[in-house]
Amino acid sequence: MRQTDLTLLEQMRITDFEVEHRKSLFSLTESDCVLLRNVKSAIDTKIDSVVADFYELQTNVPEVSLLIGDADTLRRLKSAMRKYVLDLFSGLYDLEYVNNRLRIGLVHKRIGVEPKLYLSAVNVLKELLNKFIHIEVTDEEKRIATEIALGKLLSFDIALVFETYIRSLVSEIETSRNKSEQYARLLEEKVKERTQQLEEMTRTDPLTGLLNVRYLQEALTRTLRAAQRRSEPVTVVYMDVNDFKIVNDTQGHQQGDEILRVVANAIKAVSRLEDSCFRYGGDEFCLVLPNSTKEEAQEAYLNRLTHELERHMKGMSLSIGIAQTGTELYVDADTLIRLADEDMYRAKTEHKLKTTKEIQKTQ
Repeated sequence: MRQTDLTLLEQMRITDFEVEHRKSLFSLTESDCVLLRNVKSAIDTKIDSVVADFYELQTNVPEVSLLIGDADTLRRLKSAMRKYVLDLFSGLYDLEYVNNRLRIGLVHKRIGVEPKLYLSAVNVLKELLNKFIHIEVTDEEKRIATEIALGKLLSFDIALVFETYIRSLVSEIETSRNKSEQYARLLEEKVKERTQQLEEMTRTDPLTGLLNVRYLQEALTRTLRAAQRRSEPVTVVYMDVNDFKIVNDTQGHQQGDEILRVVANAIKAVSRLEDSCFRYGGDEFCLVLPNSTKEEAQEAYLNRLTHELERHMKGMSLSIGIAQTGTELYVDADTLIRLADEDMYRAKTEHKLKTTKEIQKTQ
């Protein structure tokens, strides 16, 4: 349930029993209530004078005068004070009376009345009312008892006002804390998102969109450890674009970059989700294939990849080397990459010999 759906009494869990308990804490007895009620008829005739004297003194205080601000506000305050003074001498201090005191605390907090100003005002009112009692109650014993009863009731009221005042402050602090926590969470999420973006940028080759070679060793080592635990093979595929330097020299680097992008896209098209694909550097690419044999890699990267490249850029070819480790024996990451590189170099040599023979035949 929302806070605005509850009364102040409900929010602060004040019941009839709680009101009686609070009265006992301040020794406010039924006899005190009777003493105060006995003065009500007299205060009824002098109420306007008491209220006028009170605000005459209050408006001489610069801070209070500034808070009141204008004549209309002063009239409303006088009307509220008139009702309060009459309530003080009603002799009936029940839940309705308590609820009115709680609202006073809430209003004072909202309009910015400092506690020192409120306590000062209560002290002024107490002195005025004691003067009134001193005049109206001629019996000295009753007069003293009535003044004491008024002091108890005012203390009872002050406690209620300050509980609401403090509760409002605590609510503001909790609201501010919740906002700060919410902002901190939002900021943390943005930092996390930005960090992930930066990590992704550093892990990814900007030209091809493949992983950066600096993470190859880490990824391959992690894959090898997992494969050993599960007794699965791991295959590394090492690729090099044939005649890439000639393309760069004769057609320019833009065409060379386009070739690299085409190769990268073809690699992505034939790779599985679990494969890790790296641009090794220049026109070289390296792929880590978990739970894959050399034969399976040959099917994927010697046949399907060649077909994919032919669809997008005719006449382009790759030299591909493949090396497998596991399941009986596992080599380390450096060794596996070296074996794939050596296999690629053999394919590269064969390509060059084939190209040379073709050139010789045309001459």
